[in-house]
Amino acid sequence: MGGHVADCYAHANISKSHSVVPYFHFLSLYNVYALIGVSFSNNSLTISAFEINLSLNRLTLLMKGSCSKLEGEVKEAVDGSLCYVVLMRERKTICRVGCSTPAIAVHRFWDIINYVKEEHVPPGLICTNIYPAGEDKRQRYEWRTFLNFLKQYRKAAFVRTETSQMYILPSRKDEEYTHAMVQYFTHECDVTKRPSQVNSDIQTEIAEIKAEHLKRNFEDSRMGELADYKTDSSLCYSKGMHETRVETSRSVCSASGLNGPRKNYVCAHPSYLKTLGQTHSDWIFGAIAEFVDNSRDAKATMLDISVDMIYWSLVGKEIPMLAIVDDGHGMSHEDIIKMVSFGRKQPDANDPNYIGRYGVGFKTGTMRLGKDALVLTQTTNSRSIAFLSQSLNEGNDNIEIPIVTYSRKGQYMEVDKNIQTEASSENNLKAIMEFSPFNEYFIGEKAGLFQRQGTGTQIYIWNLDEWGSTYTLEWIDGMSGGSSFHQGDIYIRSRRPRSRLGQMTQQVPLDYSLRSYLEVIFQDPRMKINVQGSLVKSRPLAKFLHKTSIENGFVLGKPVQLILGHSQLDLEQGNCGIFLYWHGRLIEAYKRVGTMIHNGEKSHGIIGVIDVTDVMDDDSGRVWVHNNKQGFVDCEPYAVLEDWLSKKADEYLDNTIDKVTVDKVGVRLKPDQQWVQCNKCRKWRTLHPDFDTKTLPLDWFCYMKPVNGKCEMPEEKLDNGVVTISSQRTGYNYKEKAAESNKEDATNVTLPLKRLRRGPKI
Repeated sequence: MGGHVADCYAHANISKSHSVVPYFHFLSLYNVYALIGVSFSNNSLTISAFEINLSLNRLTLLMKGSCSKLEGEVKEAVDGSLCYVVLMRERKTICRVGCSTPAIAVHRFWDIINYVKEEHVPPGLICTNIYPAGEDKRQRYEWRTFLNFLKQYRKAAFVRTETSQMYILPSRKDEEYTHAMVQYFTHECDVTKRPSQVNSDIQTEIAEIKAEHLKRNFEDSRMGELADYKTDSSLCYSKGMHETRVETSRSVCSASGLNGPRKNYVCAHPSYLKTLGQTHSDWIFGAIAEFVDNSRDAKATMLDISVDMIYWSLVGKEIPMLAIVDDGHGMSHEDIIKMVSFGRKQPDANDPNYIGRYGVGFKTGTMRLGKDALVLTQTTNSRSIAFLSQSLNEGNDNIEIPIVTYSRKGQYMEVDKNIQTEASSENNLKAIMEFSPFNEYFIGEKAGLFQRQGTGTQIYIWNLDEWGSTYTLEWIDGMSGGSSFHQGDIYIRSRRPRSRLGQMTQQVPLDYSLRSYLEVIFQDPRMKINVQGSLVKSRPLAKFLHKTSIENGFVLGKPVQLILGHSQLDLEQGNCGIFLYWHGRLIEAYKRVGTMIHNGEKSHGIIGVIDVTDVMDDDSGRVWVHNNKQGFVDCEPYAVLEDWLSKKADEYLDNTIDKVTVDKVGVRLKPDQQWVQCNKCRKWRTLHPDFDTKTLPLDWFCYMKPVNGKCEMPEEKLDNGVVTISSQRTGYNYKEKAAESNKEDATNVTLPLKRLRRGPKI
């Protein structure tokens, strides 16, 4: 409380000889302190007389008068000094503000209850002003956002305290958001304590203030070597930049020269950007997956990923640049601020279709792939450019992130002067062009990719991660009109598979081929993804299995569904295991469970698919997924899940693998059903088992053969708990003639072993 008293009290003084205390309590003890100046000197507490000539009789009259009249006199008495309160909404801080009216500032926190239309504000209220006094850059930004909201929608924020009701309105003439208006009225208060009780309460609180002050002085003396952090008083967001200016001092500042309570905030050194990149140090495709997740969360229908050579005049040569472009709903200025911030609050709602969770994906992804990244994003009414760069911040003590935001004015985009000035935007653009290959023409060219009224996000990364004298990524352009074997791809240069328990094969394409990884990254793929200009043919694993079995069960009381089957491709490559998806996104691939770990070739080709969202999302809000979304935390739900998967996988192996049969030479395991995805509605359509999918064009639509339908038709799905056996499977009669047997479909034919006869003894 002592800090708040020091904030609110101007150095107005009152004499101990004036017996005015008995009448103070109807304003509460805090109102008393609004008329008492408390100053600390040499660890002692002093209360002196009013320097303003207010007689005892007049002061008594004020106390017995209306609250509004008292407020006016108090404001005059404190001579314009400010009291500090915290403006909040749903218990979340918006900004600390200074108020020149102690009568309504006696409550430390103003929690906004509701928003009302300006015309619904009662007339005839007392008016005062509040001024932003943000304790950090976030509060200063939230203050501008708050007032901009009120101004745009012509609203007033309603606040109710024990002593007053207030309506906060923006000033129509104030374009820099330097203050807001407060229209208020105070409640009538009754005297509930005797003068002696009030005097005792005041003396007790003064003693507590003095004790707190002595304690702080003692702690400050022990921490004299610590830096005193102070955020820059100017509005960072008026510069259009997301930055923190920090001043340090080896000496401890005197508290008497400060207004309001102080808090310590940390700054981020540019070396932290390199640290962020280590999140995906073991697998660089995990960094690219962060951007794929963001595009899906933005409801994008198209995503292009490519590496192209561009000329950079600064180095005098062409350099590779990774481009990630989607057509999602884009980001507003507020959204892009959150994206470049180092972490954010986890979403309150648990949307099963939303992947973003930790607020670090963009930073960890870009800094793993390269040193510098530029983001160009557009919504229906705004466009923003952000620059996250190690090159720009080299030699700095704090991270600077230039951001320029434009707003739509008719058919054109103009600098949004509600967020930054013209000079600030020019300064930020200059920094971007100085440390990147982008000039105003190149930026304009990329902005042209957004069609009129179009939305989306473009991310460009350069100074890519190096592998010896070359780059970690290797890119191959596809051949125009070529077959699926001549499509473009991006590889990890080392071509090394990831380490897995029980894995013996080196042929794991999704570990080093981006195209192969993106084929299975989503359990239910809907977004079109292009890699190096070629469309990725999505491969939802559950739809392409042979001898499919659907197992339902419960793990820690939560329902799960496991789909098991045989995969011809994985059989040929010697792979097997379970694919674990979370929120529909692949987290762990080829996880071997049960006897898969040790039985070698017996389980080759056995693939399982399961979504573990319900199991890994704790009811208390915790998520048992690593922040790089490439594995699960070692926890009880994961351990119980492993046991359940092991049991089901072993049962499937025992039931489907014949113990005394061998496969016929040349047998191929066809999927139980053939599937094709429409290139427009992205729905999956079932085909006749005998249909040759190789005859389908790359761009297939619902109206084409053999479906001859419409996109409006519902999508077909397998029934739960059904074991499907392909109609292609036919029994093979080994007694028939060879010519007749060759006419049959030998897709899933097995021959029983014959008992060998003993020959004659010699």
